[in-house]
Amino acid sequence: MGTGSAASIVFRKDKGLCAESGAEAEKKLQKASTRDMTAGSPMKLILGFATPLLFGFLFQQFYSVVDTIIVGQFLGLKALAGVGSTGSVNFMIIGFCMGVCNGFAIPVAHKFGARDFSGMRQFIANSMWLSGAFAVVMTAVVVLLCRNILTWMKTPEDIFEYAYVYIVIIFLGIPASYLYNLLSGIIRSMGDSRTPLMFLLLSSVLNIGLDLLCILTFHMGIAGAAFATVVSQLISGVLCLFYMKKKFDILEITKDEWKVNLSHMKTLCGMGVPMGLQYSITAIGSVILQTSVNSLGSVAVASVTAAGKVSLFFSCPFDAMGSTMATYGGQNVGAKKLERLGEGLRACSLLGIGYALAAFAVLFFFGNNFIAMFVNDGGAEIMGGAREMLLTMSAFYIPLAFVNIIRFMIQGMGFSAFAVLAGVCEMVARALAGLLLVPYLGFTGACLASPLAWILADAFLIPAYIHVRRKLGRMMGEGGKC
Repeated sequence: MGTGSAASIVFRKDKGLCAESGAEAEKKLQKASTRDMTAGSPMKLILGFATPLLFGFLFQQFYSVVDTIIVGQFLGLKALAGVGSTGSVNFMIIGFCMGVCNGFAIPVAHKFGARDFSGMRQFIANSMWLSGAFAVVMTAVVVLLCRNILTWMKTPEDIFEYAYVYIVIIFLGIPASYLYNLLSGIIRSMGDSRTPLMFLLLSSVLNIGLDLLCILTFHMGIAGAAFATVVSQLISGVLCLFYMKKKFDILEITKDEWKVNLSHMKTLCGMGVPMGLQYSITAIGSVILQTSVNSLGSVAVASVTAAGKVSLFFSCPFDAMGSTMATYGGQNVGAKKLERLGEGLRACSLLGIGYALAAFAVLFFFGNNFIAMFVNDGGAEIMGGAREMLLTMSAFYIPLAFVNIIRFMIQGMGFSAFAVLAGVCEMVARALAGLLLVPYLGFTGACLASPLAWILADAFLIPAYIHVRRKLGRMMGEGGKC
């Protein structure tokens, strides 16, 4: 796998397998907007890489946050609860797409670190074939089962149709999700965290405009909010693709490199499917929890929705840190610089702890102001519950920071199966909260679900990292420090 930004794929059918000289490849690498994370200060590299990523995640959250604000303000409490009731199943399916794409990018990062340019391009080509197949199959299956899923989740009757219309349109956009997440994941794996940001910024502005246009002008209701989300992400992915083809020549995928390679596909699935399952397995617990919350009524659902949206927004820095550590770990393992793994982990952990404390302070004093953005009619009823949930979750942001940092580091190092097991830990915790705590503690039990999930996942991930770090040291003939 090569160097070069996935930000540029030039389709070359007239050449054989490119055999670039080291000087030619390095020249292309310097021309592309990539970042080598195998040399230099880990703290400086992590900050420099994570900052554009952070803005990218913030803009990505605008897709759902703006939907929720506009729905809550203009379509009312029941529409808001309808969107919120789909959150867990949405995460289970779309999260799988994101996880698969992030996993596909790991071999790219490894080859980038090793400077195996042709191998990198082959992995990119095969990841595209796989993503296309996954997108078609998943879209067909989940759209057909959507109404059954909402029924199984005991979605309240007064919000059922809102939930169904919204989530069906979101699931019809699965191919758009694969397109954007695959391309942005490949770009990030080679150190370019800025290019996806530009397109997310543009598509976020477009999403806001489409939301208002579809809901206020065309009176499309809840369908308009979902339509705006899908179209915005599709445009973001298409722009990434055009930019990749036009701007960079670091990736010149030849006819031979486009060929299906079963060995590469096996490697990609070995990385991508476990990461996708990690999201989905985690979401199974959320689905069970959501089912219990649904039994508490639409007001409780709306409270969880409002608090969840605010928390997701404030959790974006943890997502950025996680994606950064996946690239950092992947590149340094590829370059066989294992001593840098622990240095990077310590640096990112300090950043995570500092931000977690600051976020809790902000939400403690100003949380109600953020919650008020999502509610209009019925706001007085859900404000107390939303604040309780938001403060409970934010008090445990330090465990959440470690979940993201350590889990994604392990994934970048090439041990995706451990991330799946961490997802199992989160699933078990949320399922138990839904089955045991909510029936006895009511809404407070739902508030405790995520903190318990993060703590249980950390109890597994910390010793897992020590294990895989030592295993890599033995494999590469270097003991090193964890």
